[in-house]
Amino acid sequence: MSNDVDGLLLVKIGGGESINLEGIARDLAELPGPFVIVHGANALRDALARRLGVEKRVLTSVSGHESVYSDRELIDVMLMAYAGLRNKRIVELLQRHGVNAVGLTGLDGALVRGRRNRGIRVREGGKTLIKRDLSGKPVAVNRRLLGLLLDASFTPVVTVPLIDERNVAINSENDDLVTLLSGELGADWVIQLIEAPGFLADAEDPESVVARLSPAELAQREGEVRGRMRRKLLALRRLVESGAARVVIADGRVERPVSDALAGRGTIVG
Repeated sequence: MSNDVDGLLLVKIGGGESINLEGIARDLAELPGPFVIVHGANALRDALARRLGVEKRVLTSVSGHESVYSDRELIDVMLMAYAGLRNKRIVELLQRHGVNAVGLTGLDGALVRGRRNRGIRVREGGKTLIKRDLSGKPVAVNRRLLGLLLDASFTPVVTVPLIDERNVAINSENDDLVTLLSGELGADWVIQLIEAPGFLADAEDPESVVARLSPAELAQREGEVRGRMRRKLLALRRLVESGAARVVIADGRVERPVSDALAGRGTIVG
C-alpha cells in the first residue's frame, strides 16, 4: 500500500482529545483530493455536559450494543460540541492550510436523513424495557448537495446530528454515517483515525496491533466482545460489505496521521 491516492478519500476523525487535528489538516493539504471528512467530538461533548450539569446516560441493548441516551438536553450539548466547536475548529485548521472546507451537519440542506429508532430494548431490574430517544440510523444522503460542493473543489466536513423523517435533529453513530457515505459516494479509500496505533487484539496492549482484518475475522471478533467495541466491529463489517475499496484504521495522534495511514501503518481491513 502506498501513499498515492486515486479517487475519493473519506476520512473519519475520532472524537478523542488527543487526536492531532493540525497534523491531519497539514497532511490533507498535500493531497490532490477530493476528500470528505466525518468527525466525532465525544470527549468535548462529555466535558461540556459535565460543565453544564447534563447527565450522560449510556444504554446497553439486550444484544450487547452500547449507545448514549439522546434526549433534548444531550442534543443541545451535541450541537455545541459537534456542530459548533469541533466542526469549526477543523474547518479553521483546514482553511489555514489552504483547504477550502465547509462545515456541515446532517441537518444542513438535509444533507443526511436518518430514521428515528423505534426504541432500544434494554434489561433493567430483571425486566426488558423499551427506551425511546432522539437517535436513529442514517438512511439517505443529499448527493446533489455533496456533488455541488465536491465539483466546486470544496471539502465537506460532516458531523451529527442528522435530520429525521419529522425534520427533527437526532443523534446517530458516525461509524454508520461513514458506511452510508462510502457506499453512496463510491469512496476509494476510507481512513479511520483513532486514539490507538490500529485495531488492538488486546485493548490494554498498544503493541497488539492487528495488521490485517478479513471479513471473516471481523465477524468472529464481533461475537467475542461487547459494548462499544462490538458496535465498532459491526460498523466495520458493514463498511467492508458496502464496497469500500481500501479501509485503514490508523493512529490519529501521530505527526503525519493521514500519510501514515495511506502507507499502511495501522490495520488494513478487508
